[in-house]
Amino acid sequence: MNAETLGLLTLLPAVVAIAAAIWTHRPVESLLAGVVTALLLKDPATAIPTFSETLLGVMMDETIAWVIIVCGLIGSIIVLLMRSGAAFTFADAVSKRVTSRRGALLSTWLLGIAIFIDDYLNALSVGSSMRPVTDRYKVSRPMLAYVVDSTAAPVCMLIPLSTWAVFFAGVLEESNVAAEGEGLLLFISSIPYMLYCWFALALVFLVAGGWFPAIGPMRRFEAAALIAEKPPEDPEEIERKDLVEPLRPTSLYHFAVPMLCLVGFSLWYDIDVQIGTILALTLTIALFGLQKILPWPVLLDSVLDGVKVMIPALATVVMAFMFKATNDAIGMPQFVIESVQPYMSTAMVPVISFITLAALAFATGSSWGIFVIAIPVVMPLGAAAGVDTALMVGAVMSASAFGSHACFYSDATVLAAQGAGCGVMDHALTQLPYVLIAATAAAVGLWLLA
Repeated sequence: MNAETLGLLTLLPAVVAIAAAIWTHRPVESLLAGVVTALLLKDPATAIPTFSETLLGVMMDETIAWVIIVCGLIGSIIVLLMRSGAAFTFADAVSKRVTSRRGALLSTWLLGIAIFIDDYLNALSVGSSMRPVTDRYKVSRPMLAYVVDSTAAPVCMLIPLSTWAVFFAGVLEESNVAAEGEGLLLFISSIPYMLYCWFALALVFLVAGGWFPAIGPMRRFEAAALIAEKPPEDPEEIERKDLVEPLRPTSLYHFAVPMLCLVGFSLWYDIDVQIGTILALTLTIALFGLQKILPWPVLLDSVLDGVKVMIPALATVVMAFMFKATNDAIGMPQFVIESVQPYMSTAMVPVISFITLAALAFATGSSWGIFVIAIPVVMPLGAAAGVDTALMVGAVMSASAFGSHACFYSDATVLAAQGAGCGVMDHALTQLPYVLIAATAAAVGLWLLA
């Protein structure tokens, strides 16, 4: 079948994937069910060859290669920091200044803002760095993941020295929304209108400070954490059990130098997180090896173990890209956008664009790819209705941040859960009520501004 004849059926793969994720709490299998559904809708006779071609295409995609390299090597750095004891040295230093659950969570919030350069770097490094601190104050892992995830994509949007700003500035120029060389200026002018990002960041601050209560499933996890004798184990902790002790104690700079290098080298090389990660890992290995923190064989084994730890998260990200590709093939994004076009009055264009694109990003798990298709379509609609360009860009960027933050199987959701040491669906479902509150406030704000 083609996209024109499928109609509402184009939504079926997303419904299947979301329902399966809620029911099974297994994101990879749920995404696979959505992929298979889309392939069967497109052409049952060629479903198997098309699956193979789609998988090969995704694995050869430059973005996927970048994700595997960056996330795998960040995993290596995290394992090195854990096994050397540097992460716990950092936790001890923070704990001397933090004396409460509120302090631990607010420190996490501030660290999340400080690591603004990329949401992957943020999600993995902040969660793994602060986990020993929040564990000491009996903060649940899903609560930590929520704080981390809320300062990932939203902060990358609001601070334009990030991979998100560079990407979307390019998309705005390629879509002829901004003149050549002016995409970043338009992106910056739209920051005041990125209401979802502002509301999400403000709400998580209130939750971290204890001024907004734990609600929904989060309340159950927080109550269980308060009475638990010890936090749950995670893969890094299990891996460390069979390793030798560090040859010498670490200092705070053994943690600070790798983390500062991650951010510093990435900024130095024009916000290239891949180069920053490679250089930071190289420096970390040299630092720990030359100072005899760990034996050289353990250092090199840790690099591979860090990549291994990231395999479950990377498998989910790969399957999410396949899911996005198959939804594109059956025309789901085009169907949804065309269906809402008749309702695009001047006052409603920004809010309908936000709701529609947020729903698409949530359903497909695509916070970037879907907008390459959507921006050339919705921006002319806003211009025709006389809506301010910066306001429209703010609405679209808000939808992208929502998708990254809210989707059960988005890359940021998966990596935030990985960094915090909790299950992906535990994280996704516990943060969903807060995400919906921020999204509702953003929708109302966009309607009032139009």
